[in-house]
Amino acid sequence: MKVIILAGGLGTRLSEYTNKIPKPMVKIAGHPIIIHIMKHYISAGFNEFLLATGYKREEFKKYFKNYKKEGEKFDASIFKKNCKIVIINTGQNTLTGGRLKRATRYLDKKDLNFMFTYGDGISNVNLKKLLKFHTSHKKKITVTAVRPPARFGELKLSRNKVTSFKEKPQVGSGWINGGYFVAKRSFISFIKGDKTVLEKAPLEQASKKKELYAFKHKGFWKCMDTKRDKDVLEKLLRRKKS
Repeated sequence: MKVIILAGGLGTRLSEYTNKIPKPMVKIAGHPIIIHIMKHYISAGFNEFLLATGYKREEFKKYFKNYKKEGEKFDASIFKKNCKIVIINTGQNTLTGGRLKRATRYLDKKDLNFMFTYGDGISNVNLKKLLKFHTSHKKKITVTAVRPPARFGELKLSRNKVTSFKEKPQVGSGWINGGYFVAKRSFISFIKGDKTVLEKAPLEQASKKKELYAFKHKGFWKCMDTKRDKDVLEKLLRRKKS
C-alpha cells in the first residue's frame, strides 16, 4: 500500500529553520523528520512513498541520491531498509487538500486504498492495526485520534464513529487529529482543488456523511510546530538511541 506524505507547506512557525529548508527536512537526532516518519512506515511493512512537495522541493531531490526525475519512482534506503519513492511537485501555494488530490494522481489503478500523513509528526501508532481497523468499517476515511495537551483538529466521537470534526477550535477538549490517515480513493471526490484545506470541508463533509471513523491511539505522538517542539523531539529521540 502506498503512503503519501504531505511535505510541501511553508512551516512559518519554525522559520528559524524553514527560511532555508522545508519543514520535513529539519533534522531531529541527525536525520530529517520525514526520514523518521518513513522509518516508522517501513518498519510496519509499508515501503512505497509519494512525497507531495512544494516549498523548497529541491532540497528533497538533493537529499535522495538515487533521485533522477520528478514524478518517477526510484529506490532508496532508510535506516538500511529498502523503499521506493516518488517526489511530486504539488505546488508551492497548494493547500493540504489540493496537495493530497494532486498526489493521488500517482496512485496505480489497483490502489483502492492508500495511507497518508503530514511531514512533521512522529508517533508510535500501530500502522498495521490502523489499516485493519480501516478495512473493517468499510468507510471512506480513517483518522488517527490522539489526546495530547495541545488542541488541533478536534474530534467528537461516538464509539469509533466521528460525529464532528472541527479544525483548531477555540474551546473544547478531547480527541484531536493526529494525522496518520487511511483512505479509500473515492474520498478524493470530497476535495475540489488546490485551494481546498483538507481539515475543513473534506473531513467535515465526510463526518456529516458518516464516512469518517477514528482509530484511537493512546501512545506516543508529537508534532513539530515550533522550535520548542523540535527540541523536545530531539531529546526524546536521542534518549531512545542511547
